[in-house]
Parts: sequence; C-alpha cells; structure tokens
Amino acid sequence: MLTIRPGDFSDDRVVALLRHHFETNRAVTPAGSAHVLDLSAMQKPDIAFWTIWAGEELLGMGALRRLDGEAGEVKSMRTWDHALRRGVATVMLGHILDAARAAGLRRLYLETGSFDYFRPARELYARHGFVECPPFGEYRPDPNSTFMMRDLP
Repeated sequence: MLTIRPGDFSDDRVVALLRHHFETNRAVTPAGSAHVLDLSAMQKPDIAFWTIWAGEELLGMGALRRLDGEAGEVKSMRTWDHALRRGVATVMLGHILDAARAAGLRRLYLETGSFDYFRPARELYARHGFVECPPFGEYRPDPNSTFMMRDLP
C-alpha cells in the first residue's frame, strides 16, 4: 500500500532523493536548459512538497507550485529507479491534481525535457490529460523543453 506524506526536509532519505533528482537532471540536460529545483528552492512557501512511501521505504516525490490564484505547476516528480513501473508516479500525480483542485486552482502546467530521457514522463502526463502548450510563467522557448498544461474540472 502506498501512502503520501508531506515532504520532510530533515529526513536523510528525502534529502538523498532530492539530491539524486537534481544531480541526474542536471547531468542529462544541456547547460542552461535544466529547470530542476535544488533543496533550498523546494522549501519556498509557494511550493507544496510530498513524498510517497511503501511502509517506511521512500519511493518517490512530487511538488505543486502555485503560480497565481488560478494556476499551478507540477514540480519535481521523481520515482527512485528501483520503484519504476509500480504506479508510484500515477498515485503522486493524482495527489497533486487533487491538491490543486482543493486549493481552487483551475489549470496546471509543467515543464519537462523534450528528449528521449524524459519520454516516459511526457507519456505519463499525456495519459493524465496534459497537452503540449507554449511556455508559461517565467519560462522561455527552449528546444530542450516540452511545456504541457491541463485544465482542472
């Protein structure tokens, strides 16, 4: 059974996953195109951060950043490699969608890589109703980025 908890920045397991996410994304993304948040950026008041667990085993994480009164951004979705293809990301994305609705948001955006490494992420988001869109917020056009959005009913 998977459970979702608020992210605990004092938990070494959570910090290790955040660091892995940051370092991996920076390593696979061309310079200037990585929009991954580091540990300190994740601790901003406009970001809600959650972790997903099987018992006491950390499997993944996800975050929601409020952009304005009606829009938010899915941030830092990551599943540990050993937990891939177990539904972890689907459960986390469902939680983020529910949290966005509960917060009164009407639209969600996200940015992910445009190249093959990020294909599974793009496919996950498309399965959950996200479609490609122009850059949003402070993002600028970038051939290494895919921008997606979804209206929330």
